[in-house]
Amino acid sequence: MRVAHIITRLIIGGAQENTLHNVEDQHRLFGDEVTLITGPGLGPEGSLEERARGGGYDLRIVPELVRSIRPWTDWRAYRRLTALLREIRPDVVHTHSSKAGIVGRAAAEAAGIPCVHTVHGAAFHYGQRWAAYRAYVAAERWAARRTARFISVADAMTDEYVREGVAPRDKFTTVYSGFDVEPFLHPPRGRDEVRGELGIGPGEIVIGKIARLFHLKGHEFVLAAARRVVDACPEVRFLFVGDGLLRGKYEDEIAAMGLSRHFAFSGLVPPTRIPELVGAMDIVVHTSQWEGLARVLPQGLIAGKPVVTYDVGGAREVVIPGETGFLLPRDSVDPLVEALVTLVRDPEMRKRMGEAGRARFTDQFRHESMTRRIREVYAAAMR
Repeated sequence: MRVAHIITRLIIGGAQENTLHNVEDQHRLFGDEVTLITGPGLGPEGSLEERARGGGYDLRIVPELVRSIRPWTDWRAYRRLTALLREIRPDVVHTHSSKAGIVGRAAAEAAGIPCVHTVHGAAFHYGQRWAAYRAYVAAERWAARRTARFISVADAMTDEYVREGVAPRDKFTTVYSGFDVEPFLHPPRGRDEVRGELGIGPGEIVIGKIARLFHLKGHEFVLAAARRVVDACPEVRFLFVGDGLLRGKYEDEIAAMGLSRHFAFSGLVPPTRIPELVGAMDIVVHTSQWEGLARVLPQGLIAGKPVVTYDVGGAREVVIPGETGFLLPRDSVDPLVEALVTLVRDPEMRKRMGEAGRARFTDQFRHESMTRRIREVYAAAMR
């Protein structure tokens, strides 16, 4: 099978890691002829371009494919993608992310090639202005007419697209976003060693959050809960994994609350370090206000950690109240405090929920399982 993937940029992020696993599996496990087309990997989040360059498959960089809306540049990207697809002549095109999803699907139609699009997270979502939300809905409806099949990373994404009239439900298939589960089952470095590097003692209870320090990621709700959690459980340390433009603001707020000793920041880390950092945690908290299905949720569960999350996107598909964690209303603080204090005080509950999550989701989130399912969707699109 000959496949061309198109993504806007190869920053460090869930959609990008998903795409690289998919491309690598197709190339190595199935012998497919794969081309990965991407815009420049620019951004404070870090880049996965080096990994892609060493993958052994065809990598093409399109400078005109950028994240921001620039009509003239976007037109040039469309022309460039159309020419590339006519040159490569894949059996199917697979688009990822919002900009590449719109421009790439238009190019695939122009080249006469069936297209599959993955909804990693809805292009229209909570936190957008009304005009932007409606514009993205209109763009997705337009692009849907050029889409043979959709892949959703969670049932919740399908529900959103069907609700907004983007496409009928029978065009969607849910394929959970896979990753390498083995490092989460067996972290490459020991818990105490990793904690020691972060200045965290072996007897402290670590509540960890993995996300860019950016708007809509919800760190402010963890900060709002922190004082009460620490007052109830002085042994707690919060670990923020990731970096971003809001780091300085958060550090100032933590200092003003007198809680600097109770917080640690890892800074920007490569994806290969995430398993050992999750392994160093006791509880995973995720208070994002908008997601598709955040990878940290199954990652935390497969690592044997209970998860506390807001009920956004596909969170309820993996975080099962009373079984694998706590599912809370978005933007809530009082329930967040209660859930965290409950878990800190009850090590048996932490162990039970973590073990349940590991048993339930390990095989489901293997990237090899994801790629097999995706190739079945390609076959349906080609028919």
